[in-house]
Amino acid sequence: MWRMVKKLDGIILFVLLLLMVMSVFAIYSGTRFDPNLASHHVKTIYFYAAGFIAVIGIGLVNYKLYVRYAFLLYGIGIIFLILANVLGSKVNNANGWLKISESISFQPAELFKMILILFLAHLIVKRKRGDLGFWRDVVPIGCWTFIPFALVMAQNDLGNALGYVIILAAVLWIGNIKLKHALIGLTIIGAFFIGFIKAYTFYHDEVFSFLEKIKREHWAERIDPWLVPEKATAKAMWHTKNAGLAIGSGGIMGKGFLEGTSVQSGRVPYTYSDSIFVVIAEEFGFVGASLLILLYFILIHRMVLIALECKERAGPIIIVGIIGMLLYQVFENIGAFLGLMPLTGITLPFISYGGTSLLINMACIGLVMSIKLYGDEDEDELLPEEQPPSFMQRIWDLIKKRKEKREQHHAAVFTLEEVTYPVPQGNESKRLTGL
Repeated sequence: MWRMVKKLDGIILFVLLLLMVMSVFAIYSGTRFDPNLASHHVKTIYFYAAGFIAVIGIGLVNYKLYVRYAFLLYGIGIIFLILANVLGSKVNNANGWLKISESISFQPAELFKMILILFLAHLIVKRKRGDLGFWRDVVPIGCWTFIPFALVMAQNDLGNALGYVIILAAVLWIGNIKLKHALIGLTIIGAFFIGFIKAYTFYHDEVFSFLEKIKREHWAERIDPWLVPEKATAKAMWHTKNAGLAIGSGGIMGKGFLEGTSVQSGRVPYTYSDSIFVVIAEEFGFVGASLLILLYFILIHRMVLIALECKERAGPIIIVGIIGMLLYQVFENIGAFLGLMPLTGITLPFISYGGTSLLINMACIGLVMSIKLYGDEDEDELLPEEQPPSFMQRIWDLIKKRKEKREQHHAAVFTLEEVTYPVPQGNESKRLTGL
C-alpha cells in the first residue's frame, strides 16, 4: 500500500496544499467581521483533511471498478436528486440541499457531477467504436444527461445544471464525436445564446414578467447587471458593482491581508463562498489573483499529462470531464466579477467555503490519481463489456447497410468483361480486355 501511495502525483498534492493555504486565509479574512461565520476557516481545514483522505483512498482503488459500476452510481445519484426536489431545504434560492442533521447537510447536485463523468465514460467505453454516431450514441448519451439536468433545474440551480452540459460537451469531444456533429451542435448553441441575448435585451419587460410568473425572478436579478445594467435594480447591481470596485482597488500588490476595505466592511456579500475571489484580488492584488490562476493551470496541466500517458480509453474521458467541470467553475466564478458572465452562485474550486463542493472536487482528484496508478494497464475485465446493439442501433445499422448496397449497385453499372478476339495470322488467339 505504501508503495502505491508513493506513486501518487506529488505535484498535484503540493498544488492542493497551496490551494488549501490560500483558501483558509481568504475565508478567515472574509468572515472575521461576522461572529456567525468566524469558525468557517477552521471547518475548511477539517474538510481539506477529509478531502486528502478521499484523494488517497479513491486513488488507491482501480478507477475501472468505478467505471464498471457507474450505472449503479447513476441510479443512486438520481434517487438523491429526486429526494432533494421533494425534501430539500432552500439555500440562496436553490432548494437542493438534503439535511442529515441540524449542522450537516449536502448538495446532491454537486455529488452528481462526479457520477455523471463516470457514467458517461461508462457509456462511451461500452461502445468500443471509432467516431460516435449521432442517433446511436450522441442522442442516447444526451438523454441520459438531460434527466439530472432537468431535476437540478427544478431545484432552481442553474449553475450546476449548466455544469452538466459542459461535462457532456467535454466528454463527447474526447469520445470522438464527429466534426460535423460538433459543428452543428456549436451552431445551435451559439444561435440559441445570441437569440437569448437579443430577446432578453429587446423584450426585457416581457421576459421579466414571464420569470415572475414561474417564480424565477431572481434569474433576472443576476442577468440584468450583465446584459442590461441600466434596467437592473439597485439591489441587483449592489453585488457586482461593489465586487468590481474591490477588485480594481487591489491594484498590483493588493492592500494587504485583512486590509481590504470593501471586504472587511461587509460591502461585498458571500466573501467566504461565491465572492471569495474578490477577497484575494483586493487584499493580494493582481499578483495574488495571478498566483491562483497559475495554480489552476499547473493542476490542469498535470491532469492532461496523466491523460496522455493513459493506455486505455476510460481514463482520458474521465480526466477531460473533470477538467471541463473545473474550467467551467473557474471561468464562471471569476468571469462573473469581471463582467464576462452573469452571477450563478458557482463556487471557486478548492477555494470557496463548502464541504460538499470541496469533497467532490477532491474525490475527482482521487480519480485522477487512480488513473495515474492504473492507467498504464491495458483494458481488462474491470471495464464494462461491449453492450449488444440496442433497438435504435439495429435500425441505424439496417439503414446504413441498405445505403451501402445502393451505392454498390450504382457503382457497378459498368463492369469489365474478359473478351477473346481471334487473330487471323495464326491458330493462337490474343486475349484482350475491354468493356
